[in-house]
Parts: sequence; structure tokens; C-alpha cells
Amino acid sequence: MSFTSEVKDELAHVPPECSHCEKATLAALVRIEGTLFVSGPGHYRMEVATDTPSVARLVIRLLHTLYRLKTELTVRRSVLHKTPNYLIEVPSQAGLADALRDMGVLSADGGLEMGVSPGLVQKKCCAAAYLRGAFLGSGFLSSPKSDFHFEITVESEALAEGIVELLARSGVAARVMQRRSSHMVYLKSGNAILEFLAFAGAHQAALLMEQERVVKSVRNDVNRQINAEVANQNKAASAAVDQIFAIRQVVERHGMENLPPALQEFIKLRVTYPDASLKELGERANPPLSKSAVYHRVRRIEQLAREAAE
Repeated sequence: MSFTSEVKDELAHVPPECSHCEKATLAALVRIEGTLFVSGPGHYRMEVATDTPSVARLVIRLLHTLYRLKTELTVRRSVLHKTPNYLIEVPSQAGLADALRDMGVLSADGGLEMGVSPGLVQKKCCAAAYLRGAFLGSGFLSSPKSDFHFEITVESEALAEGIVELLARSGVAARVMQRRSSHMVYLKSGNAILEFLAFAGAHQAALLMEQERVVKSVRNDVNRQINAEVANQNKAASAAVDQIFAIRQVVERHGMENLPPALQEFIKLRVTYPDASLKELGERANPPLSKSAVYHRVRRIEQLAREAAE
């Protein structure tokens, strides 16, 4: 099961907070996943399709309990993806037109409503319920193990803007992008996605996502630390090679016995401990030397090497 399916399954089981929440959820689902057919003046039939069984059960239950509408369920299996698809057919019947108007799908004169009906989302809990229905309809959320990506795809720009407004009311910043003939409401920020999940009621999904964020953060910190240590080691190793090359030039030019005692001591330490850092070389000196003191001797060796090369 994909992470999107897991989130939808959790959202489909969120209990309503008030008597109007379920209507808001059903309205969003019908607006996004429903297809309306007109068989004559004032006569309609409808189809709602979904790939998630818990969503199909929710749609059927709400159509029955809220509006007492008759439904027919057909389970279809995709030849390409080998996954079932659930087609809920609502035949033409008394009460369907009134239900569509009550859900904000049809206006009073029978035309299609394009945005979010304000009467459905007056309360905060109903706004959350509508957003639940929108995600249950066409939402997608990438696995928290990968890059964060969240989207809800709708056909109407007005509906997309209405969803963005509902998200803004809950403190979640979203954007709309047109994709061919549809409009995509998307979130890119991990914090914004977490806020949506918490507001919509997917608390288990939010917890799982937060755990993955912590794992990613720790992994990134460890990787940065390892990369920094490797880079420092490579830098130190390269510097040590340059120092040994300079030492060879100086000793060949001046002779070991003709160099100052301080330089002789450094040369012996560097040759004996070629992988040691300057700080470690200073600790091995007798008496111990500071890193700056050792570095001063390195600069003197390098200067003598340059003079020898000239």
C-alpha cells in the first residue's frame, strides 16, 4: 500500500466533530471525483470513482445516510496496474437533484457551482472535513522517506482557489499550478504538509512523517560531519605530503646537521609520524609545542625549500 493510500485510509475513518462535517466531506468528494450526467431537465445521474476501498465505503455510506440515495457498486480491475477501481453509480432518482444542491454541486437554477460553497465550511471542523474530502478525492502525498510532495488536483480553478483559502484559514500556505486542463493545489514544505495532516485528522500519518523527518535530519547531520572529517583528513594528508617534499629539498640543500635544532626536531617528528596533524606533532614534541609554534616551523621549512628551488 502506498503512503497516499495509507493517509486516505486513515482520513476515511476520522469521526465527524459536528452534524455538518460529513456533508462537507461528501461534497468535496463528489465535486472532485464525481461525474454528473444530465438525462433531462432536472434529471441527473452520477458516478463517483476511487481506487481506495475505504473511500468507496465512505461515499456509499454517506449517500445512504445523509440523502437516502440508491447506489450501485462496480469493482473494476485495471489490466495495466492490476489494481481494483471502485465505481459508485447513483442512478436518476427523486432527491438526487436536491442532494446535489445541498452539497453545493448545483446552484439553485440548476447550473454547476465552480467554487467551494461557503455554507459548507462555516465552522473550522467543517473546513477540515471538506479538506479531508478533497484529499480523499484526488490527493497525493509522497512517501516520507523521499522528498516531500503534496498535491490535490481539481478541474476548476475556482475550486482550487477555494481549497487554498481553506488551507490558509488553518495556517497552511498552499499554491495553485495549472497542469493541462486541471489545477493542482500543492505543498512543498514539510512543515506545511504536517500542518495539513494534523488539521485534517491524519495524526498517525503526521507522526510517521515527523519520525522520518527526524531520521533524515540525523542522517544529514552525520553525513555532513563525516564529509567534513574526510575533507579535513584529505587536507591534512595533502599538507603532510607537501611538507615532506619540502623537507627533502631542505635537507639535500643544507644538510640535516646544519639546520637549527627546532627545525631538526620538526623534521624528525614529521618523518616519523607522516599522518599526524600539526596539533598531534606539537603534542609529541619535547617539550610539547602549540599548534602555532609547529606551524611557524613549517613555514620556515617551506621558505627554505623555495629558496633551494630558486
